[in-house]
Amino acid sequence: MNPELFKYVLIGGYALLVYWLSFMGLRKTFSAESFAIGNKDMNPVVVGITLAASISSTATFVINPGFVYVHGVSAYLHFAVAGALGIFTAFIVLTRGFLRVGEAQGSLTIPQWIFQRFNSRGLGLFFAIINLLSITFVVLILVGCSLLVTGLFPVDQKTALVLVVLFVFSYVLIGGTYAHAYTNTLQGIMMMGVAIGLFAHGLHYLGADPLTKLRAVGADYASVYNAGSTLYYDFFSVFLSGFVISFALMLQPHILTKVLYLRGSGDTTKFITTTVVSGSVFMLMLMLGFYARLAGYEIDAQDAVVREYLLREFMGSAGGEIVLAFIFVALLAAGMSTLDGILVSLSAMVVTDILKPMGLADRHGLLVSRCVLVGVGLIGLWLAWNPPALVGLFAQTGVYGLAAASIAPILLGVWLRGAVPLWVIAPAAFIGLATHLTGNLFLGVTNPAVSATYGIFAALGWSTVALLFRQAGTRI
Repeated sequence: MNPELFKYVLIGGYALLVYWLSFMGLRKTFSAESFAIGNKDMNPVVVGITLAASISSTATFVINPGFVYVHGVSAYLHFAVAGALGIFTAFIVLTRGFLRVGEAQGSLTIPQWIFQRFNSRGLGLFFAIINLLSITFVVLILVGCSLLVTGLFPVDQKTALVLVVLFVFSYVLIGGTYAHAYTNTLQGIMMMGVAIGLFAHGLHYLGADPLTKLRAVGADYASVYNAGSTLYYDFFSVFLSGFVISFALMLQPHILTKVLYLRGSGDTTKFITTTVVSGSVFMLMLMLGFYARLAGYEIDAQDAVVREYLLREFMGSAGGEIVLAFIFVALLAAGMSTLDGILVSLSAMVVTDILKPMGLADRHGLLVSRCVLVGVGLIGLWLAWNPPALVGLFAQTGVYGLAAASIAPILLGVWLRGAVPLWVIAPAAFIGLATHLTGNLFLGVTNPAVSATYGIFAALGWSTVALLFRQAGTRI
């Protein structure tokens, strides 16, 4: 088949399959609750692949290899080693406890979980508002997907942005959580195949002695701590912040709420195993940053490293262009797999935690959820229209702030069985967010993971001291 025709047939077939799965989801979506978390009838393997795909997405598949291309081994260790350990630790530590509390309370969203756990409508509203920081990650995904579309079809980036928004928002609008879970299973399988294939395809660039090849690029590039990097230069910035922030990122609404899809605690082992295996495969995509550097490709735009590498590797032959089309569609699927999860979580959160407490009737919940989805799409499109120079750092600033605010309330809510005073929890959330934003925006901390880790330590430090003070007061 002609490569140009194949591209259109492939993307058309993918779109039709996604819409078919979305309409299957529509048949099970009859309320705001089923739109948000389903009806608790999903297989744990499906939920596990859905979660792994949501975690990895455009950041792992398109944007983060650019950090490896620029900063080298230190960036790879930050994301693939420290980050992976943080993710896996979070699931082992939090899954059962969060599910236990969520089932007991009937929670649909993280702000609702916090409201019910700590009996504070104000705190729940605060978290509903700061969860809107997730829109920064929507911008990252839209920009990453638009770069892929411009590599696949002869359109400019702004046209590509509009096409991406129309496609993903339409199928989520139809099927809600079921559309998200069913399509993510399809997309996750595609992503695993592409990650393994691209990892194997570029192995020859590493040769028999990968470290020598990396040192030929530069001593700092091949070092565990890159002295010439403003982002990954010591143990704290490479390992500690990578572990801590990745652990905390599992508290994002589009990630941790996946636990609420499970039928019960008996599904958690299979769910965690599936997530860990799938996520480990996805991390292989970070190697493309090394491959592009060792291949000698000069790429000015860090966010475009994966696109440029793939175009230079596969263009020039009919067979290569056919393979490239499949790869680009799979990478688009990686973006969609997280974007649809964020959209479902944001729309559910706005309806459940902001509008319903203000008097929205239950019978209008599903319709309003879909209207909110459209609003989020328009805001995301507006922010992505003229994106920042490094969209990866822009997204990290917003999402890491959410993680810094969330970690103390979630951890204390899961680990402590009894009541926890509001005067302990509320300041912890504010301290975490404020410390991160102050460090990153005003005090020159370039790496958002580092400033967020400072915020997390500050929040946990306050919580520990406050609880000890409370315990001492109780004894007296």
